[in-house]
Amino acid sequence: MEAPLEEETPAGALAGIEGLDLGGELKASDEALTFLSSIEPAELLKCVFPDSLVTVSEGGRDLGRFSVTVEFARRVQQPCLLLHAQSQGAIDDSPCGTTVTAYLTTELEVLEEDYHEYVKLDGHSLDMKCHMVQHDGQMLINKVTTVGEETTMKSVSYPMSVLNGLVTEGSNLLLMRLFALRRKVPEHMTLISFDQGLHILQTTFSALGLKQLEVGDDTVEVFGVEETVDSSGDSPITWQCYFLADGHMASRVQVGSPVSMRLLQLQSQLEKGKPLSHTPRKHFLMKHSHNVCVIGFEKIPLVWEEDMQMRSKFWDRKEELKADHTSYLRRHPEIRALTADFLESLLLRKPDDVFKFAREYFAPFAPSRLLETSPKASSL
Repeated sequence: MEAPLEEETPAGALAGIEGLDLGGELKASDEALTFLSSIEPAELLKCVFPDSLVTVSEGGRDLGRFSVTVEFARRVQQPCLLLHAQSQGAIDDSPCGTTVTAYLTTELEVLEEDYHEYVKLDGHSLDMKCHMVQHDGQMLINKVTTVGEETTMKSVSYPMSVLNGLVTEGSNLLLMRLFALRRKVPEHMTLISFDQGLHILQTTFSALGLKQLEVGDDTVEVFGVEETVDSSGDSPITWQCYFLADGHMASRVQVGSPVSMRLLQLQSQLEKGKPLSHTPRKHFLMKHSHNVCVIGFEKIPLVWEEDMQMRSKFWDRKEELKADHTSYLRRHPEIRALTADFLESLLLRKPDDVFKFAREYFAPFAPSRLLETSPKASSL
């Protein structure tokens, strides 16, 4: 197996890295690779919906919120899925949270993913950001960790040939939705993932079967999926998630943790007669092998400020928008002069009705007024 290229700061941080297991012969199982290649467009269409759970303590105290949204998108002209997950809450009254934004292929291969985790403790805050992206046959990963006032940066590059069957923070949430819709997890479902040091390790999924779960005033049947993440030197980390028949998450908990995430109310109780998917009406075109699938959805009003997906899109385009706006202002210096004159007049007069003042101030610039007053109007 080809070893990754690795750099780390501050100076001296690489001491002891040599000889560590950077993946060895760890790889995804044949059953897992077969599952990923068997995903159909119709299944992915059923995964396009939001989930929202509440985070509670063992005693039932409300600690925060957990949400996941999935939609179809395009990245560099390539059709893909965009997943955005966010968890916000508090640990001992200290704010903490996690945000994941991932662009995935129809076989759940990661094209690009951003991960951000923070815990704001007095005198000992943690802030960790990790960005991975495919480029020229490599997965480039940059991680920045700040503990207190000390910042450590790490960069790793893996050839994509050794990452077949990679599951990340973003892709595993969509993967479990697919398990829930099929009501089945293949045997020997083992994939690979990264540990905190960005070394390769194995992650195994297994079925927990069906059980009855109370959601609000109802008792519903849910299907359980267990994810076990190996850990170098430490005990494995295990997550247990239960899903409704339509793929919506009903509960999520890390084994051994006093904190859990729960669905408080069934969607049917909130909006009777409306579909669970809240995707605005549009047509999606997805290509899978030689099949083409086109499906439409009912139009539902969307408030973009409250929608994780659209806010994520805006953040992704922030630098592009800033550059475009700056370029426009550079081409039209008269804008700055015009707004400066207006603000100067406004501050000098200090009118009570700002809107009326603005209307009167800019009235001479109206097209009809210009045509009336300009002696060259006919020639223009």
